Amino acid sequence: MKRITPTLLASSLWLSALSFSVAAECRQALALGLDVSGSVDAREYRLQMDGLAQALKSPDVTIALLAQPTTPIKLLVYEWSGPNDQHIVVPWTNITSDKSLVMITKKLNETQRRNASPGTALGQAMIAGTSYLNQTRCWSKTLDISGDGESNLGPRPRDVKPLLETSNVTINALVIGSDDAVIGDTRQVEISRLSAYFRAEVILGADAFVETSLGFKDYAAAMTRKLLREIKVLQLSMR
Repeated sequence: MKRITPTLLASSLWLSALSFSVAAECRQALALGLDVSGSVDAREYRLQMDGLAQALKSPDVTIALLAQPTTPIKLLVYEWSGPNDQHIVVPWTNITSDKSLVMITKKLNETQRRNASPGTALGQAMIAGTSYLNQTRCWSKTLDISGDGESNLGPRPRDVKPLLETSNVTINALVIGSDDAVIGDTRQVEISRLSAYFRAEVILGADAFVETSLGFKDYAAAMTRKLLREIKVLQLSMR
């Protein structure tokens, strides 16, 4: 995939602004960015993919997603790791029926891990997700980024965040802690520190928030909570 630089992003935002007056085609565009960097092993990758599928099949999430089929939610799922490594798993799909949800969850369950660069380019993942969202014409645009570590390659999230402030995109985060308990169990300390990093440098927008998953085993439950919160906020605001 061609690297999305800040210059290309600025052009994308400008073009998006020109088309904003065109009638919206959906009530919410939701891009889900999944961390597949080197810190995510094969077991954790499977838990993440299957956990997202499980969350989308949750009865409460299904009801929320299908609440307004005439103005649907549009969903995209992509993987991210190094600066030049973002990959779309599920392209933009209008969720208008159970059939469309089945198609998405089947794709997630069947997706196998590909060779990806091991780095953690979180800033570039933010740029990529915003660029994907600006391909849509929706009343609300939400980027949902999952991650288990701080950025270590590419543009820093703190430098990217100001470039995105005029994009009308909300960025939320799902922070994933370690599955393995150690002596004294430092997992809560670790996830608190990582949550503070995402809160300060990644999330964007008045209603932005950080959800936490205490290990990949908890990913499905955490993603379910996150989706319900994201979708519910939009529904309440439309009344």
